[in-house]
Amino acid sequence: MALKATIYKTELAIADMTRHYYQTHNLTLAQHPSETIERMMLRLVAFALCAHERLQFGKGISEDSEPDLWQHDYSGDIDLWIELGLPEDKLLRRASHRAKQGMVLAYGGTVVDKWWKDCNKVANELSNLTVVAISADESQALAALCQRTMQLQCTIQEGQLWFADSTHSVALNPRILKMSQPALFTLE
Repeated sequence: MALKATIYKTELAIADMTRHYYQTHNLTLAQHPSETIERMMLRLVAFALCAHERLQFGKGISEDSEPDLWQHDYSGDIDLWIELGLPEDKLLRRASHRAKQGMVLAYGGTVVDKWWKDCNKVANELSNLTVVAISADESQALAALCQRTMQLQCTIQEGQLWFADSTHSVALNPRILKMSQPALFTLE
């Protein structure tokens, strides 16, 4: 018998001072049986960074042909393709060619630097690709906020993301490894 996804409900209030984006999103996250809490929570980080009314969670980890998050325009074309982790060159190219903008949210500690060294040449050839890294300490601290039903606030200002629930807060300092042209977002 196959294991089923664990469902998490999240009310995410986003205050992005840089983009002047202020919205509350009611989200349903399906945690794949092989997905860690840390990775699932990083999907919320990617959502907050690129928040939009049409941004949706894809099948990602369970389906090779879909990203972790994506956004379609009204005609069905892909505006944004977001991958988490340390994707291979082939996936970077696919994201870049199938969507107007692509983003990788890299995580995993010291292996991120090795991965970036290995894929830097390919990534820099893709002008519409943004690559952002989150430190292992920060992503693990974020995972500690996880509950089956969450009410989270995310404030984005001056290069930092603050996630908070009613009792705890976590600061994230994303490291931009590469920014697309035109820029997908700013963290200034």
